[in-house]
Amino acid sequence: MEAGVPVDEGRNQGRQRLSMFFYLMIAVGTVTLASFVRTVPVYGRTGYGGTGGSRQQVYNMLCLFSVFLILFAVSACRLNVGNDYAKYVEFMHLIACDFFNYVPTETGFNVLVAVLYRLAGDENFLLVFGVFAFFTIGLFLKAMYEQSDSFGWSFFLFMAFGFYFSTFNTVRYYLALALALYSVKYVLKKEWGKFLFFVLLGSTFHKSMLVVIPLYLLAALSWKKWQLAGMALFCTTFFYLQDFYLKVVVFLYPSYEDTEYLEGSISWFNILRCLGVLVFAALYYKQAVAGSRRNRFYFFCNLGALVLYTCCSFLPIITRIGYYLNITQILFIPAVLVKIEDKRQKRFWSAAIALAAAGYFALYLMRAGQDGIRVLPYQTFMFHDMVPILSDVN
Repeated sequence: MEAGVPVDEGRNQGRQRLSMFFYLMIAVGTVTLASFVRTVPVYGRTGYGGTGGSRQQVYNMLCLFSVFLILFAVSACRLNVGNDYAKYVEFMHLIACDFFNYVPTETGFNVLVAVLYRLAGDENFLLVFGVFAFFTIGLFLKAMYEQSDSFGWSFFLFMAFGFYFSTFNTVRYYLALALALYSVKYVLKKEWGKFLFFVLLGSTFHKSMLVVIPLYLLAALSWKKWQLAGMALFCTTFFYLQDFYLKVVVFLYPSYEDTEYLEGSISWFNILRCLGVLVFAALYYKQAVAGSRRNRFYFFCNLGALVLYTCCSFLPIITRIGYYLNITQILFIPAVLVKIEDKRQKRFWSAAIALAAAGYFALYLMRAGQDGIRVLPYQTFMFHDMVPILSDVN
């Protein structure tokens, strides 16, 4: 043990290092399995038909099931992992005691908790987290499998950008985010009824999902230069009408009033990631973006995310809103890569993106034990006990 480090702190550091190694093994193992999945997206047609080969389809299903099983098991078996894990357990306890207790969670979450607790015959919060893990991971995998030009690339970015391990936090929001990504295909197909269904469903778990209605519709437009200029002019209002926008946030999230949650911050990691993706796409704009309605949609989603992160940093929920837009990066990057005709350039960018994403993942793991993230150290109900919640203390 390092000199001057208290025993408890030293043990915690040791558990965090072991957990980081465990997360790394999970990422490497699942990415390896995902690399064997071969799909041929049929965007613009009806249905979705794998590779056309029955043997490959069997491989796909085996690999997908294995990836899902690993990710689901890690998520469902965790205990007190995530910055708000104990807070969620407290909310569930209040709902179980009296369904009409005030909790700052949406109706869909409250009803689901009440039903699952009734079926379990007890306050089984592990069951609730397991159900959220099942649907969240399943929807993300289904969205990538059906919409990506390369499932292996999309899944690698999904893991490297920390989206999977972030699902350990704010489980309501990440279920909504998975539904948002899944609903993208209906925006591109202009099946607005199905799109609205998934948005409204997701909003019953996290009301922030309603923002994807205007955001995705704006990203789907064929923007002209004068329209972009008008939108840029509108974005200047974020600098001199900050009080108004903060009042809107408090109206939507009353529990944020007079709390530290109203303090915004600049998300440099997200800004740099959006800039990197946009620069990469701009280099091959004519080749990969201009002629594709789908890729233009992804491009404007990331441009919108960059605007939000730079102009609206004073808003406390801006990261969550931005994620509805930049989650498309896991589909956009592979979509641009497959359009690069020069093999040497494609190899260069593949290596550069892989290294950059791996570096991002390393930085994420180094910060994963900090307040606000706290997915380290990993604990499971098989070897650990739940910490007391507020109701237990009182």
